[in-house]
Amino acid sequence: MFVDEAVITVAGGNGGDGCVSFRRERRVPRGGPDGGDGGDGGSVILRADPSVNTLLAYRYQPSFRAERGRHGEGSSRAGRAGEDLVLAVPVGTVVHEVASEVVLADLSEPGRQVVVARGGRGGRGNARFAGPAERAPRRRERGQPGEVRRLRLELKLLADVGLVGLPNAGKSTLLSRISAARPRIADYPFTTLAPVLGVVEAGGGSFVVADIPGLIEGAHRGAGLGDRFLRHVERCRLLLHLVDPASPGGDPVADMIAVERELAAYDPDLASKPRVVVLTKADLVQDPAPSARVEARAASGGLACVVVSAVTGQGLGRLVETCATMLARLSGARAEARP
Repeated sequence: MFVDEAVITVAGGNGGDGCVSFRRERRVPRGGPDGGDGGDGGSVILRADPSVNTLLAYRYQPSFRAERGRHGEGSSRAGRAGEDLVLAVPVGTVVHEVASEVVLADLSEPGRQVVVARGGRGGRGNARFAGPAERAPRRRERGQPGEVRRLRLELKLLADVGLVGLPNAGKSTLLSRISAARPRIADYPFTTLAPVLGVVEAGGGSFVVADIPGLIEGAHRGAGLGDRFLRHVERCRLLLHLVDPASPGGDPVADMIAVERELAAYDPDLASKPRVVVLTKADLVQDPAPSARVEARAASGGLACVVVSAVTGQGLGRLVETCATMLARLSGARAEARP
């Protein structure tokens, strides 16, 4: 099951208490205080792990606490520090603090980690308080409690290309033809219930394509599967906007505009991403007029337009080449922009 959001509670381990102890040995007539310090509590750490691809585990176990520090002992023996608790999350996880809605970390690279709940400091034993003015102190410190936080984990998939469009625009079928991914395909709306990733080979390299559930009017407010999955195309560098010109009774230009509005309403930056318009199901088109209108609108907006058929293979090679070329250009522009 694909789960891309979870709320968890994390707590650092409590620090161990300091010890009150006095040296009692034969032939040591003036044994002094020898109470050791308590150990520090362990911290809770979130780490991006490429082998993890869902937040499902955190739905069933929403509470985590690191190991507490051990108490100090006599003979000036300090308590052992608690072990840190490292939680593996998918690469692309954004960590929010529920109380303040502050973003604590964006774990967008493998191995990146963040301490989300620090362990408490161990208390000092009575040996620490001995001095000329107080040779036999009977006081010690309690260990400090560990930090407790409630977190919202939000997974945003890392993909180079995102497929957007109305339900049944042909996104899953296209992904199955240009990659080894095998998404569920059927002729009814919302066949795709969770994002699917596929790797496309192109010109000796490769790029990752994400297929998300279809968008309908009001998606940015949660209509259909709505904004639950729109977050997964936020990180994409390029969008493929799929339009079905053969949809019975539909207006492909109106469909195109509806999706554009939903992207802009969800996030203006999302709507301004580089985009390629893809006219799908070319093998079913009998009237070329709707396709011509879509191509004209794409041209007026300075967008490339590719006609494809996942059934016959028409235009698929050109589409892959277009994506690879645009991604290379975007990578070059990003490299030049770096100081």
